[in-house]
Amino acid sequence: MRSLDIAGTGMQAQQTNVEVISNNIANMSTTGFKRARAEFQDLIYQNLRRVGSNSSDNGTIVPSGAQVGLGVRTAAIYRINEQGNLQQTSNTLDMAIQGNGYFQVTLPSGETAYTRDGTFGLGADGTIVTADGYTVQPGIVIPSSATGVTVNASGQVQITVSGQTAPQTVGQFSLAAFPNEAGLEAQGQNLLIQTAASGQPVTGNPGTPGFGQVMEGFIETSNVNVVTEITNLITAQRAYEMNSKVITTSDDMLSTLTNLR
Repeated sequence: MRSLDIAGTGMQAQQTNVEVISNNIANMSTTGFKRARAEFQDLIYQNLRRVGSNSSDNGTIVPSGAQVGLGVRTAAIYRINEQGNLQQTSNTLDMAIQGNGYFQVTLPSGETAYTRDGTFGLGADGTIVTADGYTVQPGIVIPSSATGVTVNASGQVQITVSGQTAPQTVGQFSLAAFPNEAGLEAQGQNLLIQTAASGQPVTGNPGTPGFGQVMEGFIETSNVNVVTEITNLITAQRAYEMNSKVITTSDDMLSTLTNLR
């Protein structure tokens, strides 16, 4: 019976759906996290009577035919890149992007990764780094003589030095944007890397056309909506139960056949 296999694919699809939802809920407090959504496609169809085929020698055509679907599969898991809320921390090196763009991070391998997580700190040599110690491009160094650090909306990093009234600019953050943000590949640690699907990055200063502004003393919270996720979880659970009911019904029908005498 095809229904056994069809319902099995449905249960597998809903299991994937629940896994995506559970990851969203688990990361509801992760800085800069973007929720994901599972998308599904129907599988190929078996033609019992092909639509448009001739039904007689006189050229009459079958108007609708008879096709039986063979189930469902996971087509994609999309990342929803809508803006998260900005939460004030009053920490000088916490930065949020309000609008489009990603901070650029140099990995230990030399590869460039991209992130919306702006919880930065200082390395041993004064370089601005991520929570894992990875250098934030372009490698801005805060000298030990600095008595204060500010980052304006355009990404300029300025310091004040004892005995001097005018601030000094020590660096400029730049942001990266992609033609297809959904094509970026997640690596964990709030990092994404470029792929063939994402396209080549376009870089620019914060606040210029196509790029968001940098907000010092803020972080971008996760864009997960708990109410929506719980609703989706209940829907996925019911769909899983209905598919399991199809398997139970198919099993009862097979049992009836085997008991015929």
